[in-house]
Amino acid sequence: MFEHFFQCPYCWEEISVLLDPSVQQQTYIEDCENCCNPIEFRVAFQDGELIEFAADSIEQ
Repeated sequence: MFEHFFQCPYCWEEISVLLDPSVQQQTYIEDCENCCNPIEFRVAFQDGELIEFAADSIEQ
């Protein structure tokens, strides 16, 4: 697993997520551990290296 730190697009707190480098491309939704708002993650790995990471708010 790969730990990645980023700022929540809602509360701007720095939080971390665990990413699985064995899955090359991933898109999923997970709640912020601080403010509980849903965040859409888009992640891409190549040769075990993180090459793309996006954490965006979901318009409600």
